[in-house]
Amino acid sequence: MKTKGKSFSGDKFMKIAVLAGGYSHERDVSLTSGCKIANTLCSLGHSVALADVYGDIDTAKIQDMFSSCGNYSYTIPSAEPNLTALKAERGMGERLIGRGITELCAAADIVFLALHGGMGEDGRIQAILECAGIRYTGSDYGPCYLAMNKSIAKTLFSAAGVPVPQGFIYRGEKADDIPLPCVVKPCSLGSSVGVSIVHTKTELEAALGKVSSYEGDTLIESFVSGREFSCGVLDGKALPSIEIKPKSGFYDYAGKYQAGMTEEICPADITSEQEARIAALSEAAYRALGLSVYARFDFILDEKSGDFVCLEANTLPGMTPASLIPQEAAAAGISYPELVTKIIELSLKKE
Repeated sequence: MKTKGKSFSGDKFMKIAVLAGGYSHERDVSLTSGCKIANTLCSLGHSVALADVYGDIDTAKIQDMFSSCGNYSYTIPSAEPNLTALKAERGMGERLIGRGITELCAAADIVFLALHGGMGEDGRIQAILECAGIRYTGSDYGPCYLAMNKSIAKTLFSAAGVPVPQGFIYRGEKADDIPLPCVVKPCSLGSSVGVSIVHTKTELEAALGKVSSYEGDTLIESFVSGREFSCGVLDGKALPSIEIKPKSGFYDYAGKYQAGMTEEICPADITSEQEARIAALSEAAYRALGLSVYARFDFILDEKSGDFVCLEANTLPGMTPASLIPQEAAAAGISYPELVTKIIELSLKKE
């Protein structure tokens, strides 16, 4: 990664811009992650500026935005954000990055990307920062693009020997031609936004109507029944896996971000052989996409085959108080401040 000429060796405290929010169905999750990250960085002595990338800032006040106060807060609403209303409120037109955001990033020693979904995770913001020679956390733009497109990612996973659900991009096929049960989901969204598990033709019609409200292709996959797991990878090495037990339905948007909706067990209650298997698959998926620094992979332990099936990759996994990768890191003896610091250290070492 091309970067500004400044050397960071030996620097203890830095100016760090944390980018969150954005024009994304996952913006609320991102804002919560951003607050947690910013507060933690402040507690470590860094000077931090937290900004919603989908909003303008006054370039004359950029230096005043950096502070070590650490009093940021945001609570995730139970419903997904209304992007149409947000667009009208912000008056951004077709712009996805607010005026002054690039200048803010250029004023920092590094940008901590707390974005989820949309241009924050599909490689576009990474490409913009790359072109400007600005350091940022996480994987480079190419691997982010590959990971965000679930269809492309599945092809690469399969080629690397990582089991994936059978599926196809929906092109208007008749309901009678789609085998049930199945899973209907947007091809390039995360946090289970727009996802439906379908058992009947009536449910299929409703699911297709629901997913049509989101941009991009629709992915239809065979339904894999079994226990749900996630496994993070930090610097190419798997963290302890976590089992996810939704108290009702599946691990949807509310189940992920509303307190008390899901039981999470970390380390997962599985055999040592199974733990080794999910770790190996996660590391293989990480390599297949060419990822760096950190990522998280979601799996189903298929009750038929007895093997783990990889559902998707998350190149900027959630860092909220309820998020999975901080729990996995804690199980490996890595505290939240240590995890945030490690992510920055690894990102600064990228070529």
